[in-house]
Amino acid sequence: MRQFLRTSFGISLLATLLLAMMAAGEPLAHGYWNMLFKNLQRPAPASTVLLTIDDQKNLTSAGLTEILGRLRLRMPRRVLIDAALPVGENAADDAGLAREVHSYGSDIAFIARSDKIDNFGKDAIILPPRQITGNAEVLVSAWRGNFVLYAVSAPYAVDIDGHKYSTVSAALAGVRSGFEGDYYPDFRVDPATIPRLASHELVAGAASASNLTGRTVIVTGLNKSPSILYFGHSYTPAVALDIAGAEGLKAPFSLSFGPRLGSLPILALVALLVSFGRRSRGWRKVAAYVAALGSVALVPALLRTQGIVFAPDTAFIFLGIYGTIRLWQKRARRIQLTSASGLPNLLALANNPIAVGSDVVVAVVARYEEILATLPQDLHSECARQIARRIAAGSGADTIYHGDGGHFAWAEEARPLEMQLDHLEGLRALFAAPLLIGTRTFDTNIHFGLDRNEGLDSPTRVNSALASANEALSNGRAIELFEASRLAEAPWELSLHARIEEGLRNGDIWLAFQPQWNLKENRMCGAEALIRWNHPTRGPIAPDAFILQAERAGRIDALTYWVLDLAITAALALNARGPRFQMSINLSAQMVDKPDLVANFSDAVRRRSIDPSLLTIEITETSSVRNRPAACQNLTRLRELGFRLSIDDFGTGEASLAYLADLPSDELKIDRRFIDRLGTSPRDQAIVANTITLAHALGQTVVAEGIERPETLAILQSMGCDYAQGYLLGRPVTYSDLERTYAASLSRAAGQV
Repeated sequence: MRQFLRTSFGISLLATLLLAMMAAGEPLAHGYWNMLFKNLQRPAPASTVLLTIDDQKNLTSAGLTEILGRLRLRMPRRVLIDAALPVGENAADDAGLAREVHSYGSDIAFIARSDKIDNFGKDAIILPPRQITGNAEVLVSAWRGNFVLYAVSAPYAVDIDGHKYSTVSAALAGVRSGFEGDYYPDFRVDPATIPRLASHELVAGAASASNLTGRTVIVTGLNKSPSILYFGHSYTPAVALDIAGAEGLKAPFSLSFGPRLGSLPILALVALLVSFGRRSRGWRKVAAYVAALGSVALVPALLRTQGIVFAPDTAFIFLGIYGTIRLWQKRARRIQLTSASGLPNLLALANNPIAVGSDVVVAVVARYEEILATLPQDLHSECARQIARRIAAGSGADTIYHGDGGHFAWAEEARPLEMQLDHLEGLRALFAAPLLIGTRTFDTNIHFGLDRNEGLDSPTRVNSALASANEALSNGRAIELFEASRLAEAPWELSLHARIEEGLRNGDIWLAFQPQWNLKENRMCGAEALIRWNHPTRGPIAPDAFILQAERAGRIDALTYWVLDLAITAALALNARGPRFQMSINLSAQMVDKPDLVANFSDAVRRRSIDPSLLTIEITETSSVRNRPAACQNLTRLRELGFRLSIDDFGTGEASLAYLADLPSDELKIDRRFIDRLGTSPRDQAIVANTITLAHALGQTVVAEGIERPETLAILQSMGCDYAQGYLLGRPVTYSDLERTYAASLSRAAGQV
């Protein structure tokens, strides 16, 4: 032990623990979180909107009653009143306000706020008058702070005079009871991006007021709302912290060990990595130290996104002490642009200008790490040099650059494309002969990435060729050419999630509804909810273009649940106006087998109090189902809950008899390619007629989509088709247009009776 405490590692660890006991790292933790959330921001959720009262000081009961009345017409999902109630001046106005509040039922709640950080007493939290709130829920906003009074956490509930009141964030997140301890806000939420609407705009009927439909609306007087120190933004209205708290509760966990013990897990991880680095050599040593630094900077941030709060302060102290001692013990070494093999690395190639008229080529050797794993350490560099010599002999390049993971790069004179591809194929043939390293023989398989974009800088060209080589390796192709057009589209594809969030927030992404008609009753009986995107610079984006990208990026879930929520709102409103109105939504095959699918859909209909049989789930085929047994189980459970299931695009791809046999369903949608040729193709007529007969024999209804001509509609009616959809009957329109069309159809139907 004495010998250990004499080492730089032991001294650093002991000093760090002593400082941690004195809470010396709290300022570091505060600075880390403040800097992190200042630079790591994301938009506020579009599901919550602030309705700001123009003049809180002169607000009257009648004025608030008018605001709430106008707001109710916009069909918000829920309303929270975060403003001082102007009562006591006029009893009649107060009674009118109470009646308006009562008309909201359980969809309204009131917020009572603590006047300062760490103050949870009944004297600090003034509850709204019961004669106005009635049986409406009262929520409390009260926060704990750190040593400089920045908000840090909040309890799930606050006890006032023996009664537990749920906190605002917990209610917004749907966390109602059974939780002890504190939760932590997601300070990445940028308060400036919270959707807002002024009360005078609502009263005036501004178009932007339509954005309140289906959302949680917080009615607040921001000029009277207390301000709280918010990481990354200094003083911020407390309502923004409530929204950030709700976002934090959406994380998978909510865990912290406090300001002192909470820093020890990161310290243990960093100390372990540094200890490993001290005992290693070469790239392993560097990797361990880089991992230690990265762990301090990134691990707390990554864990925080999952709801786990581990502070990095003691780890920062440890690295600072250890680094200072090591710098004092050793002189700094310059970073060499060479790999462990002695060859120049890819950074050396990227740092030098590439000659005009040259191509950049990166070769990657398949299973290179496995080859090295079978060799002694002292033969690793020999392996890399042998590969480099063989490449140099075949390419004629003077210098071969070596990167990690079996990557070798060089620049060579550009040839016509066909000649260059033949040249690389010939170079690949050189590796048909095995490598002899020491006493071991290895077969090698090599793939190439080629960049021919002379107008780009050296780092970009090297990275482009590197990305192409990795793509060739993963796809099993010999050569992959990096086209300049891919660079133009790369920022769009790589930032698709952020762009989708922005589109949802500002209304560029919206929900259209295409009517469906009952052919037997000749009336509108339903609609299909279809997502649309009008980008401000790219214009209308075809759904297939961004939905496919969203699926590839794993972001289709958020879009689907957004559509579900708005579709439920529309279905509730339309079913309240007339006979049964069926709402259809599309479900990507990528989501069908997910474990949480049934729970999420069940929660949505339970929360919105809608009969699931009013919703038809259309199974689309934009990507294949990966786990068919799980998909069948999920669909069966959804059907048992009451949802109707439809097989979309029947007759194309996998949406055929195999789907009909395996997947539980209530409806078939015949693909438009069969419907479009119905008037001219006897074969298509036979296919559609037999499909309708088969579906009816199985007890299913049939929807024909893509109807554009009257003669097509007449043929389908004669075949006994149940429902129809297409431009002839109605194009996809906004909800307000659908509502007007539906009202007109009801009027016509009433006139015919």
